[in-house]
Amino acid sequence: MERAFWFSGSGDGELRPVTLPPVGDDDVLVRTLYTGVSRGTETLVFRGEVPPSQRAAMRAPFQEGDFPGPVKYGYLNVGVVERGPEDLVGQVVFCLYPHQTRFVVPASAVTPVPSEVPPERAILAGTIETAVNAVWDASPKIGDRIAVVGAGMVGGGVAKLLAGFPGARVQLIDVDPERAKIAEALGVDFSTPEDALGECDLVVHASASEAGLARSLELLAPEGEVIELSWYGDRRISVPLGENFHSRRLAIRSSQVGMVSPSRRLNRTYADRLALALRLLADPGFEVLVSGECQFRELPDVLPRLAANEPGTLCLRVTYQMEDTR
Repeated sequence: MERAFWFSGSGDGELRPVTLPPVGDDDVLVRTLYTGVSRGTETLVFRGEVPPSQRAAMRAPFQEGDFPGPVKYGYLNVGVVERGPEDLVGQVVFCLYPHQTRFVVPASAVTPVPSEVPPERAILAGTIETAVNAVWDASPKIGDRIAVVGAGMVGGGVAKLLAGFPGARVQLIDVDPERAKIAEALGVDFSTPEDALGECDLVVHASASEAGLARSLELLAPEGEVIELSWYGDRRISVPLGENFHSRRLAIRSSQVGMVSPSRRLNRTYADRLALALRLLADPGFEVLVSGECQFRELPDVLPRLAANEPGTLCLRVTYQMEDTR
């Protein structure tokens, strides 16, 4: 019997049995190897903090149930195709599917993982896809002075993509000085907020905190722009639009992975963007964004600690073994 993890919507969850549907001619049966827990979004779901106004927008592609819960939720799944079209059988694939031991989806819903990308790293595809979209939205220029505030999964991914931008000064900023090790592995400079370099042309904010957004605005040069990547759930955030916000002609613009950036929308599809993210994961530097691991059967015990902001965790990798399906 297959099993899936369900969020209760009130701070806990459980493994439930699943009966798989028949595998149609255009479907694939996938055995899960790894899933990833996206700490920011999934812990908000775990705590039941998805606001009513955003419940439709927040639905995952293969979600079951409704917010606040019970709900089967998740979108970082890497597995191997056991049945389906001949060209996919045996392939390692990425799918926007929740935490489940095996699943059946249309073949068009899976993306082959390049052979040079380890399956255990490919769970980051959704995160790097978000980072790619953010960089497209930000449209950095050669020689820009850039800060990324928040050294979590998404912030770290954005910083890594910007690290090789020609002539750019890129600094990753976080309140936790231990995140300096992450910045070093990603190949970028690190600073705590109080010591960060100012006069930035561009700041990408990904700390999901009011203080982080305020500091992002403070770091901008005149006519600079903050790209807001944080998602706050049902929390209200105060934005300092007084002081020099108007006199320096500053700007705040949102970025969200749910739509392809307008700068690429005419010639890039969602599939193109995801395939690009997977190719980028051939770089082993991204591995630092995975900072914890547990077995699938341990999820009900591990997720409450993650949702309580257990320090030091970025992406939690969930591993699946054959005994999980028995």
